[in-house]
Amino acid sequence: MVYGSFYRFCKRAAVHPDEPFFCIIDEINRGNLSKIFGELLMLLERNYRDQPITLAYTDEPFAVPSNVYLIGMMNTADRSLSIIDYALRRRFSFFDMKPAFESTSFMQQQLIAGNVTFDRLINRIEELNDEISREPSLGPGFCIGHSYFSNPEGEWTIDKLRLIVDYDILPMLREYWFDDQDKLEHWESALHEVFND
Repeated sequence: MVYGSFYRFCKRAAVHPDEPFFCIIDEINRGNLSKIFGELLMLLERNYRDQPITLAYTDEPFAVPSNVYLIGMMNTADRSLSIIDYALRRRFSFFDMKPAFESTSFMQQQLIAGNVTFDRLINRIEELNDEISREPSLGPGFCIGHSYFSNPEGEWTIDKLRLIVDYDILPMLREYWFDDQDKLEHWESALHEVFND
């Protein structure tokens, strides 16, 4: 019998009850969550923490310790969110994360870069995000994230920034506004304009 990683993780957490243990699952909505969690679904609830149940496959007692925290990350722009059932939803609290252009760490990175074109582009992206947020068919979950502009290799050159605009951001906007050519052309022009000053 080979025990899974979450089983081993919980056993390790049980030995250190005064320390928090965080299990981070990226793109949690992309898997078949009923199959992934199975009989553990009940044990994730706050009321059942530290209360062992007998596992069906091993016939041994198992509990999820109260010092285990599951963090599931997902992109709300992903259409597969609709497959998350309510049984799972009620076992999690939800927290929306916005692009962190105004965070201290990003502004510090911007200051260190000392690049006027980079600054202008970020301002334009924030304007674009305002429009995306107001768009009824899109909304805040479709905003352009700060990760496109984090941790460059070397300096932010105009060529690097133009590549991000042309091959990351504009293709996404073409999908967003495939039926609104005027809006697409407006933002294509507005984004390219920062490189012309």
